[in-house]
Amino acid sequence: MSSILTNNGAMVALQTLKSINSNLLQTQSEISTGKSVASAKDNSALWAISKVMESDVKGFNAISESLSLGESTVAVARQGAETVTDLLTQIKGKVVSSQEENVDREKIQTDIDALTSQIKSVVGAAQFNGLNMLQGTDSVDILSSLDRLSDGSVSASNISISRADLSEGAGTYGTGASLTANSTASAGPIANVGNTEAITFANSADMSGDDFQITIGDSTLNFAAGSFLATDTEELAIDQIAGAINALGLEGVSAARNGSDLEVTSTRAFEDVELAFTGSPVSDGTATIAERSESVTFSAVAKVNAGDGYRVTLGSDVATYIAGEGETFEDVANGLKAAVDSAGIDGITTRVTTNSNGEQVLKIDNDSATAITTFTAVGAQGGEASGGLFGLGNIDVTNNQGAEAALGNVEVLIQNSIDAAAEFGSAQGRIETQSEFVDKLTDSLKSGIGTLVDADMEETSARLQALQVQQQLGVQALSIANQAPQSILSLFR
Repeated sequence: MSSILTNNGAMVALQTLKSINSNLLQTQSEISTGKSVASAKDNSALWAISKVMESDVKGFNAISESLSLGESTVAVARQGAETVTDLLTQIKGKVVSSQEENVDREKIQTDIDALTSQIKSVVGAAQFNGLNMLQGTDSVDILSSLDRLSDGSVSASNISISRADLSEGAGTYGTGASLTANSTASAGPIANVGNTEAITFANSADMSGDDFQITIGDSTLNFAAGSFLATDTEELAIDQIAGAINALGLEGVSAARNGSDLEVTSTRAFEDVELAFTGSPVSDGTATIAERSESVTFSAVAKVNAGDGYRVTLGSDVATYIAGEGETFEDVANGLKAAVDSAGIDGITTRVTTNSNGEQVLKIDNDSATAITTFTAVGAQGGEASGGLFGLGNIDVTNNQGAEAALGNVEVLIQNSIDAAAEFGSAQGRIETQSEFVDKLTDSLKSGIGTLVDADMEETSARLQALQVQQQLGVQALSIANQAPQSILSLFR
């Protein structure tokens, strides 16, 4: 039925044209913005997800900048520690040269002092943006990641980098809880008196027929039957044995008769002397002549915390060392060794060893005529740590005692700087790995966002052309529909 009041064909054509124009507008928007989801009304769920991911990308961009800053800071510290190691190696060469007495030790000391000043300069200059990882003890946290959990909560992760204090600071002894139980000093006094073991001979008027053997360290004396005359008394025979031992020329070892005993004395500072004797007229057996030095023994089970301080008193001199972060009793023992050596006490030499129980032991020997009667060791918490190059400024090779002490101490300093450089190198590698991961993760997030909201330009282009054709056809359909009522006029002609 045709009607002049209602043009159904025009209404259908108009609605179709409106739909086409709406789709065409959406397609043109996708082309102009490049996004299929440009706002929440396009697809609220995808838009919300994309915005969360975009915020994470912004966060990871900031993390990437933080990692770059941290990497540069650690790289400067690593280079500084490596340079300090090279300079300490040069100092070691000078110290080794000073072991020879026929050298100009004053000039060697001048070179050591110059290298020491250069080390101080390097440590002071090894900073990036005002942060120096070679000074102080506080660790530095570098923002490394942004962790989003399934419940939507977000937390930041850090890479913690420990500083390596390569300063020469002596530290500050604390006033906290006592740690004296962790360090035990031997009875003392510290004197140059040797230790003695006796070999007892059976009372015999005639030792000419006896066959026996005495071993001292790596040297063995064999006394076969006939070594002594039948007329030799036991005292004379023991005197001859003592003379034979002394003729060996063993360093620090001497022998003498005491009644019917042969007494062997050792003044070796840091070495026990083993004795063994077999055959008549001595009873088979062994003995050990203990080293002459006194010692401070540290606990094998207790832990060392930053700020733990230990002191050794030698007469009127006090040697102090305060542990830093991550140090052990080996570090404490070496630090106290450096402190004792720095005191320059006449005749005092030191050594650090590990005993059979796994305990660190600081050994102290006195080769002077003056005995040190006061010998104690104490400890306390709550101090300020000594520097990693503690004792460097006190190296003195102008005399035999200082040159000998410096050789062992500089080895410890070199190891400290090597450890610092290695730690910084490891940290730098970790930061680089994390930085690469963050860059790749950021790219993946951007790609994921694009997958969610970006328009497919090939598909959009094809759809645009189709909609343009549909628009033209829709316009023509509407035009035809609008012309339909005109044909009704022909019915009234």
